[in-house]
Amino acid sequence: MRHCRILKDGVATEVTLATADTQDLTNETVLPATTGTVFGIALNDKSLYAKLEPSFSEKPHVNPPTRPVLHIKTDNTHIGYGAAIPAPADGTPVYAGPSIGIVIGKQTTRVSEAEALEFVGGYTVVNEVSLVETSFYRPAVKAKCRDGFCPIGPWVVDAADVANVAALSIVTSINGEKVHATNTDQLRAGVAELVSYLSSFMTLEAGDLIIAGTPERTDALYLKAGDTVSINIESVGVLENPVVNEATIDAAQG
Repeated sequence: MRHCRILKDGVATEVTLATADTQDLTNETVLPATTGTVFGIALNDKSLYAKLEPSFSEKPHVNPPTRPVLHIKTDNTHIGYGAAIPAPADGTPVYAGPSIGIVIGKQTTRVSEAEALEFVGGYTVVNEVSLVETSFYRPAVKAKCRDGFCPIGPWVVDAADVANVAALSIVTSINGEKVHATNTDQLRAGVAELVSYLSSFMTLEAGDLIIAGTPERTDALYLKAGDTVSINIESVGVLENPVVNEATIDAAQG
């Protein structure tokens, strides 16, 4: 089953669809598919890590990270399918960040990797939008936490309906043109390891979301006002959002 949150008569309403159902969301106000805390994982893409690994032996790092590197996507970043991603008015480059999102299904505390998947409720599509990343050990709040920098959705697919989460294709398109392809098999730490690790030092609640990992922010993932970006994850869904100049949003709200 797929679980989508929409705004109906001013109230957040959950709509449940059979996996085989089609749904036109064009005329709906779609809310972020989850409501909990959103955790990002840096340096969890194999090719990105391999490219940066030589620099980890240099100052100020000295040693490469041995565990997942975490950051938070704050509530102001969360938007749903079809909502506008605000690009900085000064033209600062913005990049898409395609990733599968791991949705926690029930309270999770200190679970082993062997049992971790029992606590996953489902999966969703995430666009972990960011400015240029200059620090991976301590991801910059200013680059990660701008308004609208975390589209989530359009729905959560039940974990039972995703046959092999470790080998799902992820395709990013901009203005209808395929610009990037990756796969969940490119994650250094898989779903079970991430859930187990995070739960080892904090309790995860139902609805919390772990962004499993994004690829290198290359020119292929560059976004500008006027673009429409879509991320298609096999067996999960397609997340699509327009990109607008943040000044137009400010003017509309003013």
